[in-house]
Amino acid sequence: MSTIAQVAERAGVSRTTVSHVINHADRVSKSLRERVQKAIDELGYAPNPQAQSLRTGRTNIIAMLIPDIRNPFYPELVKTAQSELEAVGLDMLIFNTDVPGGRSEEHGREYLRQIGRKRVDGLIVGDFALHGMHDHLIGIDTPTVFIGDLPNQAVDSVKIDDFGGGYQMGAYLAKKGHRRVANVTGPSFFQEAMARADGFERGLADHGAPVARDLRFEGSYLAPSGREAAIWLLEKHGGNLPSAIFFANYLMASGALAEFYDRGLRVPQDIAVAVFGDQQQLEYVRPKLTRVGNSPAALAKRATEMLLERLGGRYDGPPRSEVVPCFLREFDTA
Repeated sequence: MSTIAQVAERAGVSRTTVSHVINHADRVSKSLRERVQKAIDELGYAPNPQAQSLRTGRTNIIAMLIPDIRNPFYPELVKTAQSELEAVGLDMLIFNTDVPGGRSEEHGREYLRQIGRKRVDGLIVGDFALHGMHDHLIGIDTPTVFIGDLPNQAVDSVKIDDFGGGYQMGAYLAKKGHRRVANVTGPSFFQEAMARADGFERGLADHGAPVARDLRFEGSYLAPSGREAAIWLLEKHGGNLPSAIFFANYLMASGALAEFYDRGLRVPQDIAVAVFGDQQQLEYVRPKLTRVGNSPAALAKRATEMLLERLGGRYDGPPRSEVVPCFLREFDTA
């Protein structure tokens, strides 16, 4: 079995430097880190995790809570965070609180207990994963970053500009001449969902398009509710369809597109479709969806940076609250 001394000799550095790469990778330059890692890989050196944790007081593990592993937004969020953490020698534990399953509070409480017992070095919370449990973050001992709208500002947070993104799309559709527009929102108990809906309707109104409350449908953020919204629209307004429809996320838009296709409606000839969100999966949807938002990767990257700043001692001030801007991208559907 190889030793830390052998790794140091192979890499041409001191044993202290090897220890820093293993235990405090964020404090070591990338070139030096790669050199030491190469020696570790060549020699097959494996530090003892228990001894390492006792010596440094760190586990080199970051926990991440997400609300729904089936939603394509979250795998991209997780993958980006994982890549950023791996680059500085940290591992990740992922917990899915399963908000659609209806037991998210039970899962959230249990996972927070597990996280406390495992003594992880940090925690990243994906927006709705702790829905209704934000106060559990007040006074938390573990450095934490929340992705989404955190009303109590108990920990660092970064969110997308939901109102601003919705406003951009409302203004865009109004400028395109749409005057009768449907709005399929997320659940009303999610603050972010209502911010998107309100921003969208304000954008319409500010640019000359009336807001029709009878064309507002509350969805669940899941694909079946998008199909339900399409059925509702066709059954209730089939004789006078709106010229455009806006979906608060991609999953609902995908459900509606399937129903429109099955019913023989053409997009955008019969109805224009726009969506909030900019996940990688949208690049493979045809017709290509006109969209507003930012990628999950951008949120995860900034959240990870904020956490590493805490862990590395580069920031130790009060909780920060940052907003990632939205960008509108015009494609085939609107």
